Amino acid sequence: MPEKQKPKFAVLRSVETFHNPRPSIKKRMSDGKALRKLVTISSQGVYTPPKDRINPVEILELQAKTRIESLIPIRYGRMLQSPFAFYRGGAAIMAQDLANQPITNITVQLCGDMHVSNFGLFGTAEHRLVFGINDFDETLPGSWEWDLKRLVSSAVIACESNGGDKALSKKIVRHISSEYQKQMTKYAKMPYLKLAQEFISEAEIRKQFCKEHQKEIDTYLRQTKGQGNIQVLQKLTTLVGKNRKIINKPPLIEHFKKNAYGTSLKSLIDKVLLNYSSTLLADRKILFERYSLKDFARKVVGVGSVGTNCMVFYFEGDSGNDPLFLQYKEAQKSVLSPYLGESIYRDMGHRVVAGQRLLQGAPDIFLNYGSVQFDIDNGQGFYLRQLRDMKGGIQIGPNGISLKNFADYAKIFGWALALGHARSGDAAMIAGYCGESKEFDEAMYQFARSYAKQNEDDYEVFKKAVKSGRLKIAKV
Repeated sequence: MPEKQKPKFAVLRSVETFHNPRPSIKKRMSDGKALRKLVTISSQGVYTPPKDRINPVEILELQAKTRIESLIPIRYGRMLQSPFAFYRGGAAIMAQDLANQPITNITVQLCGDMHVSNFGLFGTAEHRLVFGINDFDETLPGSWEWDLKRLVSSAVIACESNGGDKALSKKIVRHISSEYQKQMTKYAKMPYLKLAQEFISEAEIRKQFCKEHQKEIDTYLRQTKGQGNIQVLQKLTTLVGKNRKIINKPPLIEHFKKNAYGTSLKSLIDKVLLNYSSTLLADRKILFERYSLKDFARKVVGVGSVGTNCMVFYFEGDSGNDPLFLQYKEAQKSVLSPYLGESIYRDMGHRVVAGQRLLQGAPDIFLNYGSVQFDIDNGQGFYLRQLRDMKGGIQIGPNGISLKNFADYAKIFGWALALGHARSGDAAMIAGYCGESKEFDEAMYQFARSYAKQNEDDYEVFKKAVKSGRLKIAKV
């Protein structure tokens, strides 16, 4: 008898399995709603500290061991400025607390350090101005609540650190929460391709502001459009003989010949750029290779990032009128990884860039990652992006968003977070769980109010550590 043949439909079955569609939108929304029986909406409003909560100062000291020692006092000095500044630098502190709260386990790509100053305007690859999340150093997959709870807590802390009252902070949280729910419901029903092409445009941003607040938002939009490489050239460089050089402003901007391991920085940067360009898309690689490196310097940025290795690279095309500035940022493990597990990416720069592309949808054309080895035992993952090309960050206070406009901005904070989560997770399940009721808004406010008190207590512990001399600060 002939040898028994394998069924001809075997391959077809595997293909059918691979292409098996997801359950319907209605079914996934229903599944999300059913999760309320396991994790009630009211329980989302309860903040429960871990039983063996680690002292916040110990967490900061542990982080400092992996950072540039001479810059740590600058980080602490910046965190000392206000409860909100402390919160900005304390993503690792809150991570242990978020790990102790109830979650639905609906996975999205988390920003990982979601607060009101980690949004802003940026230019798409087509140079359209859009609004979205703009910091991804801690990005990692996890349940959507982590980002939303950190965001609403930041809103209360930022508002009240700048003189706002409880009524205003509650209004701001409600705007964030209700807009997150509203947009998630919309995205749950949106075709996937349309969702991938969805952005928060200039026109849509303006619609969120009443007529009396239009002047401030228009100024913000206009200033951001004016940010480009020519403006950076004028601000950060000066002529030294016939060549332009980055201006030294120690300790915030400094030139170094060697790194902490005694290796020549120039030789390392040559390796960085070779590694970086090797994985650029072909069209971007050709564009990048038309520029020549003219200068580089270490540049201290932000609050949470202070102490990591950050640099600015200055390139020129055919002339000094064609500058390009790229920012180099060291990528360490996410502060969420002790609780959510290690990244699937071995290279931490790859982790950051992959997360940014998922959440933002339209990062700048030079965004890419790589790694460099200092010696046998020491290396560093990194990513590069344009320093300032139609980029406008968010600051709360005298030199940024005024309290009178904070509630208007809050709507687009909630919107932008919903868009990032919908891009990377199951919008229908999240929408089904959240619904569009005020009960969810109230739960988010109750959590934010409780966590603001925790942050205040941690800030007092931090201040005592500074006063006792345990933590050294530098005010620059």
